[in-house]
Amino acid sequence: MEDFSAKFVSQKISKTRWRPVPAAALQPPELFATGSWDNEENKISVWSVGDFGSLGPNGEYQGEPQLLCDIRHHGDVMDMQFFDQERIVAASSTGSVTIFRHHQNNQTLSVNQRWERAHYHVDPDTPFYGGASCTGVICNNPEIVTVGEDGRINLFRADHREAVRTIENADSSTLHAVTFLRTTEILTVNSIGQLKIWDFRQQRNEPSQIFSLTGDRIPLHCVDRHPNQQHIVATGGQDGMLSIWDVRQGSMPVSLLNAHEAEMWEVHFHPSKPDHLFTCSEDGSLWHWDTSSDVSEKPSFFHQGGRSTTLLSHTANQSVISAWLSNNPTKDRMEITNLVPNQTLSVNSLDVLGPCLVCGTDAEAIYVNRHLLA
Repeated sequence: MEDFSAKFVSQKISKTRWRPVPAAALQPPELFATGSWDNEENKISVWSVGDFGSLGPNGEYQGEPQLLCDIRHHGDVMDMQFFDQERIVAASSTGSVTIFRHHQNNQTLSVNQRWERAHYHVDPDTPFYGGASCTGVICNNPEIVTVGEDGRINLFRADHREAVRTIENADSSTLHAVTFLRTTEILTVNSIGQLKIWDFRQQRNEPSQIFSLTGDRIPLHCVDRHPNQQHIVATGGQDGMLSIWDVRQGSMPVSLLNAHEAEMWEVHFHPSKPDHLFTCSEDGSLWHWDTSSDVSEKPSFFHQGGRSTTLLSHTANQSVISAWLSNNPTKDRMEITNLVPNQTLSVNSLDVLGPCLVCGTDAEAIYVNRHLLA
């Protein structure tokens, strides 16, 4: 924990996200946003890790994150993504989706746009709509895709009042998370252990592919795809296992790796060093999975910038076999480190960008590490 600065924030943190760094920029990210849950009043907050604080004897950063501004959020923040340098999209447990704008000239946040009933349950006996939690959101400017416990998928565009496309009964179970596979394709995970690919170019409201964990229909909570090799996908779920999938082949995971002792809430490949992967869990741990140790056999690809959703149309060198797809990925190839030991309450969210990691917990704390992979 010596590389982390901690900030106690008096609210349970459900989501943490770095503001993307412009593609040409070489400096590390300086701002991140947080969302909260299960508090009397939930908030979206923007924090700086910039020029505050002092350097220690070895040049390490000693300051703590500084709150720049916050704004009330109706309902729990279920998911959150930066849309661009100034706008943040938040998914609410009330079923609404809101774009907040961060005004950097006077450090305030305001509501830029809101889709009030993006997700809802219809009560067949009454004319009322009950809000259904919006569980996941992903952005690829100008598009925003949301999923919810109502099994709906919405495609929004910023500055459009209505959804551009809605797949009403996309899933009969709760959709828990969504990410882009390519510009026109998304991946969703659901509460019965299925990973599905949807192609927005197709008019029919059916997935183009369905993958599933065999056996016990264990809910999947999170999904991320490899930034360079888009056929490689990682998921995590209720049993704490890490699953690696190759969406080009088969319908089952390539590897199942024993991981956390409780639900895995998020999984993220490092956006520019994807031999490194990070997971966090209800069990209070945040794991760094490092497959880069076997460097002699396995070149790696690097690109600058953040987890922007720049979607590569092809892989830089298809002949390189990713360590994530080897038949026995743990053997000789993987180091696993718990970055926040001695935590008892859930680590709900994490984000990695360049040399920086941020995570948020039910212990009402935010942890920042600015020397990741150093």
